[in-house]
Amino acid sequence: MLPELNPGTSINSRYQIQRLLGQGGFGRTYLAVDTQRFGDYCVLKEFVPANTAEPVLLKSRELFEREAKILYQLNHPQIPKFLAWLTEKQRIFIVQEYIEGDSYSRLLGDRLSIQKKPFSEAEVIQWLLDLLPVLEYIHQRNIIHRDISPDNVMLSRKLSKPVLIDFGVVKQKFTQILAGDSSNPSHSVAGSVVGKVGYSPPEQIRMGRSYPCSDLYALGVSALVLLTGKMPRLLLDQSFQWQWKSYVKVSDFLTQILEKMLAERPAYRYQSAREVLNLLQSQSSSGGINVTPSHQNVRIHGDPVNKVGLPETKLPKETKESSRKSQKPIQNTEKANELPAENTTSIKPEFVEYCRRELTSFVGPFASFVLEDTLDKNPQITPEQLVEVLVEKIPDQRRGQEFKKRLNLPRH
Repeated sequence: MLPELNPGTSINSRYQIQRLLGQGGFGRTYLAVDTQRFGDYCVLKEFVPANTAEPVLLKSRELFEREAKILYQLNHPQIPKFLAWLTEKQRIFIVQEYIEGDSYSRLLGDRLSIQKKPFSEAEVIQWLLDLLPVLEYIHQRNIIHRDISPDNVMLSRKLSKPVLIDFGVVKQKFTQILAGDSSNPSHSVAGSVVGKVGYSPPEQIRMGRSYPCSDLYALGVSALVLLTGKMPRLLLDQSFQWQWKSYVKVSDFLTQILEKMLAERPAYRYQSAREVLNLLQSQSSSGGINVTPSHQNVRIHGDPVNKVGLPETKLPKETKESSRKSQKPIQNTEKANELPAENTTSIKPEFVEYCRRELTSFVGPFASFVLEDTLDKNPQITPEQLVEVLVEKIPDQRRGQEFKKRLNLPRH
């Protein structure tokens, strides 16, 4: 197998590898900088064939080029843009837009550890309302995602909406190549299935077949996980029947929708995302259900690197403040007086956002964490003091001074 790429490696004389983000059965994912797009971050997905025989590589490139052309045509704000596909020597890459944010599996983990409860029914309904149009969009173009799970849905900091990542369509073509490689007996058809056990429907796991309703099944499982805080294996009994109602109580309306999405036989499920969307929208407009944006009341703490290796991005300060307001008041007045008031800092939100954008170009996705951590620890900090602290966070002294000049604070 081809070795892992080291940080600083240049691909195609353009994409500079920053770090490894993840590794799986299909290859590796790297965070990279596009040196021809003002240092913008992007994601390089490398698909690593175990067999590097020339016929296999030729077939790989042919199929990847065909699939990359399809994916390149996708243009939806909640789908990372497929920027390019390329080969270098024996390596095959797809270049994608980098989404700054956190996966819903990470958000769920934070919920369970901090608030001791999973997502509410209203939040999950809104989550479905946000994602179903995305599925409708790709299904209309004869594309099936094949790998929907909370790991592959991210809350975009920029959009404050869920973004669908890591399409399995390219993985499917890749495994078809391996499955057809008779010289390698370890690559059987069964081993070429794309998707996650527990999330993927029976027809996908058992036979490698996928339909639009297969994505709806995986979306339904993901909704159950967010509602219950339990992994799929804990929600399935020994006969592989879903047993989730003892963990969470939701409306009969949502229960009926989820049960139909999770039907074992594809013909018994909803056949399109539009069907589910119409039901949810009609009930919402009639006042039967209340929905709230799924990103509200989500508080992120902990290490600046999340469980899957992506740099963590905290939520905007406005979201954090709204979350604090929604909580019960502190009974101890002495402790309450210790909390900073809303307007104790003289820093304007516009300046904070400007600092965030500029700092990102110097330290990358960790900028949001550094900025929020500094503000949390120093609620009375002035703009000048904030800049000085941020300069210290930039390892290169020369670049630190360049950052300071960019902010161009007036002298007093």
